[in-house]
Amino acid sequence: MSQAVARAPARESEFGRVQRLRGRLGNQWGKPRFLVLITWGYIAWAIVPVLVAIQFSFNDGRSLSVWHGFTLKWYTSTDPSIDSVFHSATLHGALVQSLKLATLDVLIAVPIGVFLALGLARWRGRGSGASNFLMLFPLVTPEIVAGVSLLILFSQLLKFVPFGTVAQLLGHITFSISYVVVIVRGRLFQIGPAYEEAAADLGAAPASALYRVLLPLLMPAIVASAAIVFAISIDDFVISQWLSSGANSTTVPVQIYAATRATPLPSTDGIATVIMVITLLSVVAGVLVYRFFTRGESRRGSAVDDVAGFGI
Repeated sequence: MSQAVARAPARESEFGRVQRLRGRLGNQWGKPRFLVLITWGYIAWAIVPVLVAIQFSFNDGRSLSVWHGFTLKWYTSTDPSIDSVFHSATLHGALVQSLKLATLDVLIAVPIGVFLALGLARWRGRGSGASNFLMLFPLVTPEIVAGVSLLILFSQLLKFVPFGTVAQLLGHITFSISYVVVIVRGRLFQIGPAYEEAAADLGAAPASALYRVLLPLLMPAIVASAAIVFAISIDDFVISQWLSSGANSTTVPVQIYAATRATPLPSTDGIATVIMVITLLSVVAGVLVYRFFTRGESRRGSAVDDVAGFGI
């Protein structure tokens, strides 16, 4: 009897711990401990391999698995046997080609995408639904299918388009425009028609309302789409590979792929690090500019008052 009485508090204590544990796991208002673990686990899974590759771009030896000490020779050395990032004609040419394609893609695809988004947002006639669907088609088309399709198009039908920079640029513009349209249309729906109507009430012509009211309001979306287009274009591999004309149109992703299939050097990790830093800087710049243009949106008043501030 005394043993049973002694076991009772222990059972109650164990039962209480189990209940508290169930309460913590089942409490939807508690701290999301497992979500935090999943988030940090994913971040580690995604970032650690990249950090390892960056580390070995500074390795004093040629190994990509054994650390021999810190050096910058794979970036700055003029020794032909080192094949450094900034002195190798192959790596330097690939970097220049990637930057050229990404820059031209932004300069061409973003304006076209902005005006296409405006047209699709205002089109209410027959065929508007199909056009909006077709505009999203490049986003869901496998890139290998797009690359092969463009290769057949330029080799069989549009034979006057030379392979290399011109064909690569047209391919990048083709899949980049959809991103611009999606982002800008989302901003258009957020803004609504009130500002254009207010500008018209204040006597502004349609062209004046577009350039002096609507485009400044769309600037955050334009900047964000430009950053995304630049990042996607500079990292593209499939279309750049299919539409390449040889060594003079090799981009950094294509060069990295070719190097890793042979005997990669730390300079391969070096050129990958350079392109990653450029991509991150473009995205950070886009975020900063986006915040600059949206810093006063929470303090907006009526549409008429805001439009009057544009000088209408």
